[in-house]
Amino acid sequence: MTRVAAIDCGTNSIRLLVADADPATGEIKDLDRRMTVVRLGQDVDRTGRLAPEALERTFAACREYAAVISELEAREVRFVATSASRDASNRDDFVRGVVDILGVEPEVISGDQEAEFSFTGATKELAGRTDLERPFLVVDIGGGSTEFVVGDDRVTAARSVDVGCVRMTERHLVRDGVVTDPPTAGQIAAMTRDIDAALDLAERTVPLREARTLVGLAGSVTTVAAIALELPSYDWTAIHHSRIPVETVREISARLLSATHAERAAIPVMHPGRVDVIGAGALVLLRIMERTGAREAVVSEHDILDGIAFHAAETPS
Repeated sequence: MTRVAAIDCGTNSIRLLVADADPATGEIKDLDRRMTVVRLGQDVDRTGRLAPEALERTFAACREYAAVISELEAREVRFVATSASRDASNRDDFVRGVVDILGVEPEVISGDQEAEFSFTGATKELAGRTDLERPFLVVDIGGGSTEFVVGDDRVTAARSVDVGCVRMTERHLVRDGVVTDPPTAGQIAAMTRDIDAALDLAERTVPLREARTLVGLAGSVTTVAAIALELPSYDWTAIHHSRIPVETVREISARLLSATHAERAAIPVMHPGRVDVIGAGALVLLRIMERTGAREAVVSEHDILDGIAFHAAETPS
């Protein structure tokens, strides 16, 4: 077992996992796992740049994470940056800030690399399961992009497309700088067309309909699962490997897209940083399930973070 620290910096949130990991056995023991909503991708779809206030929120989280990593004495640190920093013209400012705080350079990975890390993190512990049909389709719905990966023991096809809960919200549900509350039928229809076009693009590379088990990752999926399970508070142990039928996802998506900000915020499991983007995230999940014909989604709390941790343990710097 190697003690590693994995950081995943996405469009909406930055997350830390410090764990003892053994890539050979697929065993991983969490020591600290935390998430901070920083909205690094604020307005990137519109401006092409990382906003100064978004950078400062991200750097504040990095300073907090640096203290945790030092206290737990992680031997290897990997920082992976995904959609927002790939798209930004001023990403050098982001890289310099991370190096100054954490002493490691963020790896601004491609969508295909992101997909492979997600697949590894989600499926290593499923290797011995006989109740799940293969191949798997792992779907990681992020803030700015969604990754699709098909494979059994290894990845056979992968594609990242620019559709995520933050990007869809900012593109379709914001008017005059404010999220429409609730969105109109026309806004939802436009968002649906964008999602479906992204699925058309993904399907050129990834045989979405050939997979037998859909595994859903990241905050939009786990929040929908927590709502489906009617949890009084967020409980990752109840959510991990739960199975959510497509009919339930359809009901929750409709409920979230017809709710006001206050109604969404009042849901017990709702993280404050997801209140305005969860409707878009739920719709992305629903359209994927309808496209693939999946009767249910197997929800995983293990995702790209775990994949980064396994890779750090396997290929130390």
